[in-house]
Amino acid sequence: MTSNRGSASERPGVFTTGRENGRRRPRGYAEWNPHAPTRALIDTVAEILDDYREHLPLTVRQIFYRLVASYSYEKDEKAYKRLGEHLVRARRANMVPFGAIRDDGVVTYSGTWYGGPDDFWDDTAGRLHAYRRDRQAGQRLRLELWCEAAGMAPQLARVADHYSVPVYSSGGFASLTAVRLIAERALEREVPTVLLHVGDLDPSGESIFDALAQDAAAFVEADRVIETLTIESVRVALTSQQVHAHGLPTAPAKASDARSAGWNGGTCQLEALPPDVLASIVRRAIEDRLDRDGFELEVEREHADRQEILLGLPRGARRERVRVLRGWRFVERLPKRS
Repeated sequence: MTSNRGSASERPGVFTTGRENGRRRPRGYAEWNPHAPTRALIDTVAEILDDYREHLPLTVRQIFYRLVASYSYEKDEKAYKRLGEHLVRARRANMVPFGAIRDDGVVTYSGTWYGGPDDFWDDTAGRLHAYRRDRQAGQRLRLELWCEAAGMAPQLARVADHYSVPVYSSGGFASLTAVRLIAERALEREVPTVLLHVGDLDPSGESIFDALAQDAAAFVEADRVIETLTIESVRVALTSQQVHAHGLPTAPAKASDARSAGWNGGTCQLEALPPDVLASIVRRAIEDRLDRDGFELEVEREHADRQEILLGLPRGARRERVRVLRGWRFVERLPKRS
């Protein structure tokens, strides 16, 4: 994904936030010959995507903040909107991979269908790679990771899934149904629930999650049978200390927000934090709250589980998976079936 036109950081002042000329919006793939400043901007975006390839897809706003922080790009909503338009054109022109950038807005509900028993068993054998135990089993508490922006969820899940920590997006002030589901999950457990939260540093960002957590906790307190069942919320990011430590851009709190009256300091969006730094912060927050021995025990049990599943597959499917899984340590010790 690295550009062959040289680093745009070596060409100061070549960016544009203006709209490309054109009367009609393109459909499907569309050739695009942007002006030189815009082409330089797209080259720089390609460098950013390459730098953070382990954290793809990025949101447009994350790319925007990387441009602001490292390439002196203009920091205003007009520049952000123009960047979004340029990236739409760049993807249609195959200048930027579609899968490298995430857009929100699509929710999918779909079942799973098969072409017959053989197709089912092939799929089942293939999913052996993905088999995972609940790595939070046996822990003294239960973790959930929450974020406001749905576009951030895939990046966070890439970190949290290793620990079997689910990721949820509140998408603003959560509905009563969402709050009740948090409470019901907590009531089904035998240990306290801890909600780890990442979101913008602003009055509404903190208020949104505080209200959600307190509401769910009140349901749990009213309905619990075991006194130790509680809900605790922990702010993982973004904090004022993190903003200062990483030199993130800030803006005054919005005067139109009634919650700004008691707010001290500036505000900052979560997406201003570099993706790799955010991943490190989330990983540390999870590991600090897990018993390492218990976690590693569940990982070891996965190997025995995979062996048991493999032996239960029909003979044809099992032979195919043995070929694929030959490098796994338990496969070489599989007993022969009579």
